[in-house]
Amino acid sequence: MNDVMVRLREAAEYVQAKIGTEPVSIGMILGSGLGDLANELENPIAVPYVEIPHFPVSTVPGHAGRLVAGYLGGKRVLVMQGRFHFYEGYGMDTVVFPVQMMRVMGILDLLVTNAAGCVNTAWLPGDLMLISDHIKLIPENPLRGANIGELGDRFFDMSTAYPENLRAMARKEADRLGIVLREGVYQLFTGPSFETPAEVRFARTCGADAVGMSTVPEVIAARHAGMRVLGISCLTNMAAGILDQPLNHIEVLETGERVKATFSALVKAIASSWPH
Repeated sequence: MNDVMVRLREAAEYVQAKIGTEPVSIGMILGSGLGDLANELENPIAVPYVEIPHFPVSTVPGHAGRLVAGYLGGKRVLVMQGRFHFYEGYGMDTVVFPVQMMRVMGILDLLVTNAAGCVNTAWLPGDLMLISDHIKLIPENPLRGANIGELGDRFFDMSTAYPENLRAMARKEADRLGIVLREGVYQLFTGPSFETPAEVRFARTCGADAVGMSTVPEVIAARHAGMRVLGISCLTNMAAGILDQPLNHIEVLETGERVKATFSALVKAIASSWPH
């Protein structure tokens, strides 16, 4: 068995022993400033990352660093309250380890969220954006190296990384709740420095509506493993050069705090309506 699979199974077995054997319907990854949603789960069971074999540890403010299993919208979910980033010094393979562990646990559906800079000048900070597609121009790929055949094929399709039926369901729930839900393309930059104004203009030329430092590696790993993915960005600030003001992480966290009620309501509705 592949050494990575051994580590994935050990991590999955540990988490399963902690949260119980009842199946999990949806895995969730909560981005910067959005982790409070995990506190709203019914019958929660929390597992700190530091306890899980082979698991990395969050180092970024706004990331609590624990897995929480519980019920949301009537579905049992497993929430990552904080994620891992390439800029923290982790390799891409480590960044996606939790997603691959979820798949080993039998989870087939994944909701990924993030805080992102808004590139689309027609939108505003605080808007939520449904991710329709992504752009990854950096050379690193989380699946570089020996393929883990137990998870998926060496070469796999990314043309429907964010399936239309899931996006249609999210749009329907947003409409029902009266929530403005933008839809657009997310572009990955590695960070930790924010993008320059020239890079933001480049992203807009490429067709991006938002930029950020996460999500894309996890989506690649999820699609490799045959998982269905829905992605939502919280547009926490206008990207560099759009407004005449400096960028900082405090603004990211503050905007996440401001929109958390809307964000939570939408995610709860999506969990309740998630098709199986």
